[in-house]
Amino acid sequence: MMITDLHTHTVASGHATRDTVTDLAREAAKRGLSALGICDHAPKMPTGAKESYFRSLGYADKKLFGVRILYGAELNIYNVKGEVDLPEDILGKLDYTVASLHKDVFKPNTERVNTEAYVNAMNNKYVNIIGHPDDPTYEVDFYTLVENAKETGTIIEVNSVGLDPDGYRRKNTGWLKETVSLCKEKGVYISLGSDSHGKERISDFGRSIAFLKGLDFPEDLVVNRDVEKFLQIVKSKRR
Repeated sequence: MMITDLHTHTVASGHATRDTVTDLAREAAKRGLSALGICDHAPKMPTGAKESYFRSLGYADKKLFGVRILYGAELNIYNVKGEVDLPEDILGKLDYTVASLHKDVFKPNTERVNTEAYVNAMNNKYVNIIGHPDDPTYEVDFYTLVENAKETGTIIEVNSVGLDPDGYRRKNTGWLKETVSLCKEKGVYISLGSDSHGKERISDFGRSIAFLKGLDFPEDLVVNRDVEKFLQIVKSKRR
C-alpha cells in the first residue's frame, strides 16, 4: 500500500491551483494517506515561490487531519554543474527535496549535457529525488543516471503524468521501462509522485502501480510504502 505522495504542489507554486497545504492535507486524509509531501517550485521557476517561503516552512503545521506533512521543494537544476536554486542553509532544514529539469530554467541540450546536469545534481547531498527524468524534452543516458543514483543514494521518480495518455510533455514509457528495470537490477529506490498541482490528483498512482507490477518491481524499493524508511534514506545521504 502506498501511504504517501511525495510530489505535490500548492498555490505557492504560483500556477494551476489555488489550493493550500490545508486543502491538500484534507484531501490526502480522505484518500487514506498517512503522510503527504509538499514540494513547491523553487525560485528560478517563473512562478516559483521565493526563498522566504521555504524559510518559513519550519513554522508550518506538521500534521493536519491526521496526515503527517513533509515539507520539501522541487528544485530547479539550472546549469550543467547541477546547481540548484536554494541555498544550503534552507536545504538542510527541509524534510527532503526533488530536483528536476524544467525548460523555463534549463534549456534542453544534448544527451551528454542533460545527463551531466542530472549527475552533478545527484552529487549534492541535499538532492534526494530526481523528478520526472522521463520527460522527453531532455534526452538522457538512463544507464549513467541509474548508476549514479546507486552511488549517491538518490531516488528516481516515476511521475504519474508520464504514464497518463493525456499527460503533458511526457510520452516516453519505453525509456521509463528501461530505467525502472535497471533500478530493479541495481537495487535503486524509486518514488511515486503524482505531481498534483492542487488536490485533484493526489495519490493518483493507478497507472504507476500497474506499470511497476508489469515489471515485477520489488515493493521494498518503493519509498512511498514506508515514510520512516524514506526519511532514513534522506538522512543517510546528508551525512
